[in-house]
Amino acid sequence: MYDTLDEEYEPVKRLNKSQQKREIQVLHELAVKLSKLDIQPLERMQLAPELFTALAEVRSMKHGAAKRQFKFIVKLLRQNDTESLVETIARLDAKKTDQDQQFHRIERWRDRLMADEQDAITEFMATYPHADAGQIRQLVRNAGRELQTNKPLKSHRTLFRLLREVISA
Repeated sequence: MYDTLDEEYEPVKRLNKSQQKREIQVLHELAVKLSKLDIQPLERMQLAPELFTALAEVRSMKHGAAKRQFKFIVKLLRQNDTESLVETIARLDAKKTDQDQQFHRIERWRDRLMADEQDAITEFMATYPHADAGQIRQLVRNAGRELQTNKPLKSHRTLFRLLREVISA
Protein backbone atom coordinates (compact mmCIF):
# COMPACT_ATOMS: atom_id res chain seq x y z
CA MET A 1 0.00 0.00 0.00
CA TYR A 2 1.21 3.51 -0.76
CA ASP A 3 1.55 6.11 1.88
CA THR A 4 -0.09 9.19 0.43
CA LEU A 5 2.03 11.41 2.63
CA ASP A 6 5.21 9.95 1.22
CA GLU A 7 6.95 12.27 -1.26
CA GLU A 8 7.63 9.48 -3.75
CA TYR A 9 3.98 8.70 -4.27
CA GLU A 10 2.60 10.10 -7.49
CA PRO A 11 -0.92 9.22 -8.50
CA VAL A 12 -1.29 7.91 -12.04
CA LYS A 13 -2.71 10.60 -14.30
CA ARG A 14 -5.25 9.16 -16.69
CA LEU A 15 -7.39 10.87 -19.23
CA ASN A 16 -11.08 10.56 -18.72
CA LYS A 17 -12.90 8.17 -20.99
CA SER A 18 -14.45 10.91 -23.15
CA GLN A 19 -11.02 12.41 -23.82
CA GLN A 20 -9.65 8.98 -24.75
CA LYS A 21 -12.54 8.49 -27.19
CA ARG A 22 -11.91 11.91 -28.76
CA GLU A 23 -8.22 11.07 -29.26
CA ILE A 24 -9.10 7.70 -30.77
CA GLN A 25 -11.57 9.42 -33.12
CA VAL A 26 -8.84 11.82 -34.27
CA LEU A 27 -6.49 8.88 -34.87
CA HIS A 28 -9.24 7.04 -36.75
CA GLU A 29 -9.73 10.04 -39.05
CA LEU A 30 -5.97 10.14 -39.59
CA ALA A 31 -5.99 6.42 -40.43
CA VAL A 32 -8.77 6.93 -42.99
CA LYS A 33 -6.86 9.81 -44.61
CA LEU A 34 -3.68 7.73 -44.71
CA SER A 35 -5.53 4.80 -46.27
CA LYS A 36 -6.80 7.03 -49.09
CA LEU A 37 -3.28 8.14 -50.06
CA ASP A 38 -1.38 6.53 -52.90
CA ILE A 39 1.44 4.13 -52.11
CA GLN A 40 4.23 6.56 -53.08
CA PRO A 41 3.40 9.23 -50.47
CA LEU A 42 3.04 6.50 -47.85
CA GLU A 43 6.48 5.15 -48.73
CA ARG A 44 8.00 8.63 -48.40
CA MET A 45 6.52 9.02 -44.90
CA GLN A 46 8.80 6.29 -43.58
CA LEU A 47 6.07 4.54 -41.61
CA ALA A 48 6.68 1.52 -39.45
CA PRO A 49 6.59 -1.58 -41.70
CA GLU A 50 3.63 -3.05 -39.83
CA LEU A 51 1.65 0.19 -40.17
CA PHE A 52 2.51 0.47 -43.87
CA THR A 53 1.37 -3.10 -44.49
CA ALA A 54 -1.85 -2.56 -42.54
CA LEU A 55 -2.62 0.60 -44.55
CA ALA A 56 -1.94 -1.22 -47.81
CA GLU A 57 -4.17 -4.14 -46.83
CA VAL A 58 -7.14 -2.05 -45.72
CA ARG A 59 -7.67 -0.85 -49.30
CA SER A 60 -8.88 -4.26 -50.46
CA MET A 61 -11.09 -4.93 -47.44
CA LYS A 62 -14.81 -4.40 -47.17
CA HIS A 63 -17.07 -3.21 -44.37
CA GLY A 64 -16.51 -5.29 -41.21
CA ALA A 65 -12.99 -6.35 -42.08
CA ALA A 66 -12.03 -2.75 -42.87
CA LYS A 67 -13.53 -1.61 -39.58
CA ARG A 68 -11.42 -4.13 -37.66
CA GLN A 69 -8.35 -3.20 -39.68
CA PHE A 70 -8.87 0.50 -38.89
CA LYS A 71 -9.02 -0.35 -35.20
CA PHE A 72 -5.72 -2.16 -35.59
CA ILE A 73 -4.24 0.83 -37.48
CA VAL A 74 -5.40 3.18 -34.71
CA LYS A 75 -3.67 0.91 -32.19
CA LEU A 76 -0.46 1.14 -34.22
CA LEU A 77 -0.81 4.91 -34.53
CA ARG A 78 -1.21 5.23 -30.75
CA GLN A 79 2.18 3.54 -30.36
CA ASN A 80 3.90 5.95 -32.77
CA ASP A 81 4.42 9.69 -32.98
CA THR A 82 1.67 11.05 -35.22
CA GLU A 83 2.61 14.74 -35.31
CA SER A 84 4.79 14.35 -38.41
CA LEU A 85 2.02 12.34 -40.11
CA VAL A 86 -0.53 15.05 -39.35
CA GLU A 87 1.82 17.73 -40.74
CA THR A 88 2.45 15.71 -43.89
CA ILE A 89 -1.28 15.13 -44.43
CA ALA A 90 -1.92 18.86 -43.91
CA ARG A 91 0.76 19.73 -46.49
CA LEU A 92 -0.69 17.26 -48.99
CA ASP A 93 -4.21 18.62 -48.41
CA ALA A 94 -2.99 22.19 -48.86
CA LYS A 95 -1.23 21.23 -52.08
CA LYS A 96 -4.38 19.53 -53.39
CA THR A 97 -6.47 22.57 -52.46
CA ASP A 98 -4.07 24.85 -54.33
CA GLN A 99 -4.21 22.61 -57.39
CA ASP A 100 -8.02 22.56 -57.28
CA GLN A 101 -8.18 26.35 -56.99
CA GLN A 102 -5.75 26.73 -59.90
CA PHE A 103 -7.84 24.32 -62.01
CA HIS A 104 -11.06 26.24 -61.26
CA ARG A 105 -9.36 29.57 -62.02
CA ILE A 106 -8.29 28.23 -65.44
CA GLU A 107 -11.78 26.87 -66.12
CA ARG A 108 -13.35 30.23 -65.25
CA TRP A 109 -10.96 32.03 -67.63
CA ARG A 110 -11.74 29.55 -70.41
CA ASP A 111 -15.48 29.93 -69.88
CA ARG A 112 -15.19 33.74 -69.85
CA LEU A 113 -13.11 33.69 -73.02
CA MET A 114 -15.70 31.49 -74.72
CA ALA A 115 -18.67 33.60 -73.56
CA ASP A 116 -17.36 37.15 -73.92
CA GLU A 117 -14.60 36.85 -76.48
CA GLN A 118 -13.13 40.36 -77.05
CA ASP A 119 -13.52 41.89 -73.59
CA ALA A 120 -12.31 38.74 -71.88
CA ILE A 121 -9.27 38.44 -74.17
CA THR A 122 -8.38 42.09 -73.49
CA GLU A 123 -8.70 41.55 -69.74
CA PHE A 124 -6.74 38.29 -69.90
CA MET A 125 -3.93 39.97 -71.84
CA ALA A 126 -3.85 42.80 -69.29
CA THR A 127 -3.52 40.25 -66.48
CA TYR A 128 -1.07 37.97 -68.31
CA PRO A 129 0.84 40.12 -70.84
CA HIS A 130 3.26 37.31 -71.76
CA ALA A 131 0.43 35.28 -73.36
CA ASP A 132 0.07 34.95 -77.13
CA ALA A 133 -3.14 36.84 -77.95
CA GLY A 134 -3.30 35.59 -81.54
CA GLN A 135 -3.15 31.96 -80.51
CA ILE A 136 -5.76 32.48 -77.80
CA ARG A 137 -8.13 34.23 -80.25
CA GLN A 138 -7.71 31.44 -82.78
CA LEU A 139 -8.37 28.71 -80.20
CA VAL A 140 -11.44 30.57 -78.89
CA ARG A 141 -12.84 30.87 -82.44
CA ASN A 142 -12.12 27.20 -83.21
CA ALA A 143 -13.62 26.07 -79.91
CA GLY A 144 -16.77 28.12 -80.61
CA ARG A 145 -17.13 26.50 -84.02
CA GLU A 146 -16.62 23.04 -82.51
CA LEU A 147 -19.38 23.70 -79.99
CA GLN A 148 -21.79 24.91 -82.70
CA THR A 149 -21.14 21.97 -85.02
CA ASN A 150 -21.08 19.35 -82.24
CA LYS A 151 -17.58 18.25 -83.18
CA PRO A 152 -15.07 16.89 -80.65
CA LEU A 153 -13.81 19.66 -78.37
CA LYS A 154 -10.15 19.52 -79.37
CA SER A 155 -9.60 23.30 -79.41
CA HIS A 156 -11.49 23.60 -76.14
CA ARG A 157 -8.97 21.28 -74.47
CA THR A 158 -6.03 22.92 -76.23
CA LEU A 159 -7.22 26.33 -74.99
CA PHE A 160 -7.36 24.94 -71.46
CA ARG A 161 -3.79 23.60 -71.73
CA LEU A 162 -2.54 26.91 -73.10
CA LEU A 163 -4.25 28.87 -70.30
CA ARG A 164 -2.77 26.48 -67.73
CA GLU A 165 0.73 27.08 -69.10
CA VAL A 166 0.27 30.87 -69.20
CA ILE A 167 -1.26 31.15 -65.73
CA SER A 168 1.27 28.76 -64.16
CA ALA A 169 4.23 30.60 -65.67
